[in-house]
Amino acid sequence: MKIDTGYPPIEWDQVPDFAREAEAIGFDGIWTSETQHDPFLPLALIAEHSEEISLGTAVAIAFARSPATVAYTAWDLARLSHGRFILGLGTQVKPHIVRRFGMLWPESPVNHLREFVAAVRAFWAAWQTGEKLDFRTDHYKLTLMTPFFDPGPIDYPEIPIYLAGVNPGLCRLAGEVAQGFHAHPLHSVKYLEQVICPALAKGASKSKRNPEDIDLTVSSFVVTDQNEELLARSQIAFYASTPSYRPVFQLHGWDQLAEELSHMARRGEWMEMAAAINDEVLETFAVVAAPNDLGEAVATRYAGLAQRVIPYTPYLPGMNDPFWGGLIKEIKSR
Repeated sequence: MKIDTGYPPIEWDQVPDFAREAEAIGFDGIWTSETQHDPFLPLALIAEHSEEISLGTAVAIAFARSPATVAYTAWDLARLSHGRFILGLGTQVKPHIVRRFGMLWPESPVNHLREFVAAVRAFWAAWQTGEKLDFRTDHYKLTLMTPFFDPGPIDYPEIPIYLAGVNPGLCRLAGEVAQGFHAHPLHSVKYLEQVICPALAKGASKSKRNPEDIDLTVSSFVVTDQNEELLARSQIAFYASTPSYRPVFQLHGWDQLAEELSHMARRGEWMEMAAAINDEVLETFAVVAAPNDLGEAVATRYAGLAQRVIPYTPYLPGMNDPFWGGLIKEIKSR
């Protein structure tokens, strides 16, 4: 099991130190997200100021971009990082694609993402081999690649693609076409075992692939103090209020709670929403332990399920290094 960290809210001039310290303390990977900033830009600095740690997007929003722009950016980051870059892609939900990014929501997100991934790989293949770009599907007709726009081959052309999702459709797609899957923070062990892992295996079977070749990466709420507890309760409540994530609560029989949280979100009752997450719900979706016991708790929770774990609370350079160093050592020892 590998332990990674998310990219924290830091200034640009802090990125080099963050990259060096995260690698030195023992993290296996650094992941950026598409929330308040572009997910790709920090990775160029991280690649420049690290040597071995993997780096990737968790995630970049595919439907906010064209396959060409993603292919170019990933190609450059793979070259810069000497093959350490992982392209993580997600769909987001319709209101964000339409109202935040100003793009069209596809009729079938799963089919569209399948074509998007294949289109990105078509660019990579053309650049690496020199073969003519000729990719035609329902959504794309990609046939123009003159030498002036061709970046040419690189030493690390096999760029892993991870997909993200919650529901079985995207899980099956990841098993079919991707090297990894990012499980949403709103997950439980039961949901991983009964929904995500079987769907990954079903997708892998469709492509005659071994499910064990697909890395499951989990972003995990961890609670060791009151601040982390409040954050976890707030985020669990926020995610549960979103209809796309409803099946996770339904699996545990908490449909009514999720419905109530949706009504509270519409009324803007954010503090009240956090209070609605009782201890049973919290401990279902978060790893709750004393600081010294967290490593054992994380390792036990995800043993045999996940290949990579990303604590939801990101590492901050120079902040509580003994805790993070101990956590990493404990997880890797198990």
